[in-house]
Amino acid sequence: NVGAETPEESGNYYAWGETMTKDTYTQANSITYSKIMNDISGNIQYDVATANWGGEWRMPTNDELNELKNNCTWTWMTNNGVNGYKVESNKNDNYIFLPAAGYRNGASYSGAGNTGCYWSSSTVSQISTSYCLSFNNKNNNVTAMQRFCGLLVRPVYGGAFDGTAAQYAYVETGE
Repeated sequence: NVGAETPEESGNYYAWGETMTKDTYTQANSITYSKIMNDISGNIQYDVATANWGGEWRMPTNDELNELKNNCTWTWMTNNGVNGYKVESNKNDNYIFLPAAGYRNGASYSGAGNTGCYWSSSTVSQISTSYCLSFNNKNNNVTAMQRFCGLLVRPVYGGAFDGTAAQYAYVETGE
C-alpha cells in the first residue's frame, strides 16, 4: 500500500484524486469533490501511486478491482497482529495481503481491524463518487464512496490491465 513499509502495514489514507495526506477528510477540503473528472489511472497530478512511486505504478481501475474480487481466493487472516485478507490469484500462486485498516471521514478513523477500503482510479459519478474495494471478514464488494473520504491505495504495476490477478502480486512475489 502507498505509505506502507511492510505487507501488513496499512499505509496512508488519501482522498480520491489527491496525492497528499491530511488531518481531516471533508467535502470542503477535497480538491476533486464536485469537480468533473474521469478515470485518473496513471495521471501524475491525481494518481497517488504514480505521483509517489513513479514509473508504471498506478491506481487500479474499477475493472481491475472487480477482477481481483471475482477471480481470486479471499481468506480472512491475521498477519503479524493485523486483520485482513490474503488474496490469492486463482491462476498462479501469487498473493497479496490487504490490511483491514478502515477509512477516514473527517478526523475520525472508522472500521480499523474490521473493514478495509481501497480506492480505484475510476469514477462512479463524474463529480462526487468513485469506485472502491470494500470488505469485512464476511464479504467483499466493489462499491461507490464519496471522494472526500480517506481510503488506502493498493497500486498495480504496468500501463495496461491485462486481465490477470498477477499485477496485484508484484510487491510480495517480486515477479
